[in-house]
Amino acid sequence: MLYLLDALDKKIIAAMQEEFPLTEEPYRVLADTLQISEDELMERLQNYKQNGQMRKLGAVLKHREVGYAANALCAWVVPVEQQDDIGKMMIDHPAVTHCYGRQVSEGWPYNFYTMIHAHTRETCCSIAAELSQNAQIPEYTMLFSTKEWKKTSMRYFQETK
Repeated sequence: MLYLLDALDKKIIAAMQEEFPLTEEPYRVLADTLQISEDELMERLQNYKQNGQMRKLGAVLKHREVGYAANALCAWVVPVEQQDDIGKMMIDHPAVTHCYGRQVSEGWPYNFYTMIHAHTRETCCSIAAELSQNAQIPEYTMLFSTKEWKKTSMRYFQETK
């Protein structure tokens, strides 16, 4: 089913992509900025989620700014039929921020990936070893980041601001 967005929907979506107000009542602040009630804002956000127009709201932690200087993409060989269960187990670890499966490529047997953040490379390695043992998935490799690239997300309806 197609859900059309009106002008207010576009303004709400644009506002939700900005810095989130760090206050006791952030949705009230956003609603005031949009000149609508907090109830209307919350109702529309719920509708976006129910209609599949919005999957989630989440914080973006600038990990290096809070002391997580080491991070590694850990590539695993996980049987396809176990990926959901392994993924649920791995993503529950507080150091794992991403977890996803991919197709195997020629010369690269890895089909499952986790992003591990820690204060040191040694800690990243310990976390990967712990995950490997818990998941009983022994075959993996770690690809450490050497440079942080500019990260940007898609920005929608910026012209409505």
